[in-house]
Amino acid sequence: MMRYANIFAAGHRNNSQFSFVDSAHKYGSTHLMRLLRDTFMNKGIEINTPDINIGKPISFEIYVEGQVLEKHSCSKYLLSLENPFINVMNADLEYCKQFNQVFSWNPKLNDLSNHTLLMVPNELRILPFKEFDQRPIFSTLINANKRFPKSIPGDLYEERLATIKWYESYHPEDFQLYGLGWEKPSPAFTKVGKLRRRIDRLRSQLYGYKPFPSFHGSVEDKTSIFSVSKFAFCYENTKNLQNYITEKIFDAMMAGCVPIYWGADNVGEYIPKECFIDRRLFSDNSELYAFLKAIDAKRYLRYQESIQRFLQGPKMEIFDAKYYVNRLVNTIT
Repeated sequence: MMRYANIFAAGHRNNSQFSFVDSAHKYGSTHLMRLLRDTFMNKGIEINTPDINIGKPISFEIYVEGQVLEKHSCSKYLLSLENPFINVMNADLEYCKQFNQVFSWNPKLNDLSNHTLLMVPNELRILPFKEFDQRPIFSTLINANKRFPKSIPGDLYEERLATIKWYESYHPEDFQLYGLGWEKPSPAFTKVGKLRRRIDRLRSQLYGYKPFPSFHGSVEDKTSIFSVSKFAFCYENTKNLQNYITEKIFDAMMAGCVPIYWGADNVGEYIPKECFIDRRLFSDNSELYAFLKAIDAKRYLRYQESIQRFLQGPKMEIFDAKYYVNRLVNTIT
């Protein structure tokens, strides 16, 4: 007999998070959600958005990221994937105690008896790597044009902006920017900043002013750019959060592109240092650029060989969506 469960995810209804295209997030992969639904289905449990489950007996509820809980008496489970500076509920101990189980990468939740530590999952793809000379883009950055509304510790949105502006000023030929919103000025939150942004927005609309001259458009598939780029700036939203290693570094590596990483302070515990360039080792963009320009085809190949060994080895398993889903489903069932 089939059992039913609700899944709550912001911006989704009518089971939209199980479609092949994420209607709520431009670059969001639905691979994890589709895999989760299929794996539960194999256990005789059908998970749906609440509008689909109206009138059906609900065995449990899954919440994707912290959000207001429904007042139902069934078991509740939290999938906490987002940075707590973006979703504060994900790190709220009192909030997390309300769940039967919390699945999170965050070691600060380890003291909770209901916490299961799981790293942010990825769709693992092993693709052929183009060689050094087959990568005409020297360096790239693919992100949305966002900022935190107020200053926070370890803000890397600002570091991304600083990197973009540095390349545009000193080496525009060696950098290409992609993503959403870069045809507009960066978000502003002060009165002066909002006024300046409005003026720049009018300049771009009326006179063709480009706030980011390195911007080459929004891409449907990151791999199409990473596969022809030598280096990719893979900065998390914030630095120094233990275990917070997201898809940014893996998207580049799976395309054979060498990541320049800045984020989790313990990234070296999980990913060998031979697989990426650690931005923390350089005092500024000028020093980093000199290092990158000194890398030849032979040295680049060594990075790629290290990346291939990692992606195909046992250390990648804990970042694989299949591992994540199996642990989660087995724990709940």
